[in-house]
Amino acid sequence: MVGRIAAADDHWNFATRCEGETEEAGLYGTLGGDASCSDTCAMAVGSTAERSQNRRMTQISPTRLHSPLDRLLVEAQRALDTVFGNPPAERPNPAADTPDVVLDPEQRRHAAGLMRINHVGEVCAQGLYFGQAAVARDAHTQHHLLEAAQEETDHLAWCADRLHELDSRPSLFNPVWYAGSYALGALAGLRGDDWSLGFVVETERQVEAHLDEHLETLPQSDQRSRAILRVMKIDEARHADQAEQAGARPLPAPIPSAMALASKLMKTVAYRL
Repeated sequence: MVGRIAAADDHWNFATRCEGETEEAGLYGTLGGDASCSDTCAMAVGSTAERSQNRRMTQISPTRLHSPLDRLLVEAQRALDTVFGNPPAERPNPAADTPDVVLDPEQRRHAAGLMRINHVGEVCAQGLYFGQAAVARDAHTQHHLLEAAQEETDHLAWCADRLHELDSRPSLFNPVWYAGSYALGALAGLRGDDWSLGFVVETERQVEAHLDEHLETLPQSDQRSRAILRVMKIDEARHADQAEQAGARPLPAPIPSAMALASKLMKTVAYRL
């Protein structure tokens, strides 16, 4: 039942994009010019079917109205997929063509700790976006938050793959990180979509900063991890820019500082556990 509901939710998101938006226009942009929506949707259906056929095969009518129980089950499945599942990436792994090298035990431990932090960051991003989308007042804002969450799913999968290559594992506290981020996202969304987008901007800017730090401190020979983080950094910067263009409200001074403090605690714990 949960799988059917999630498929319906994905179909609704896809149908919304077909009404006048493309990824090329940006997560917070709309389609312009002479592009044909039907052509865009046809191409998207073909490529998506190749990447995630099982998920798309169970689509049902996008016009179905979901009950509160339906929505609860959808959110529960998203949480389980993020925290305990292994959601597939829709884009190729940036490290696929980068040769791996043998790291000494200390280098491997350090690289794994940093990639575990990055994996936790993506778990938190999923929780934040899904929490915001659950209470978003504007349908376009909700749709774009879910689109951004899908791109973050790629990051989640890439970090998980790299942790596996380093013979390591995700953080034991992922359920806690997700729950806290979901609650924060929902609270931000309840203040209004401009506040919600403001949290997107601040979150992505802080993620950019710690990615820069990790690119500096990773073992020099660990080019596979570096390849992943470089693409992630580009995506995070784009998400922040698009949220700003969509009308994000600058957050008052205490909030970014509190977020940075919480992030520091998360990184300290996730590096080891």
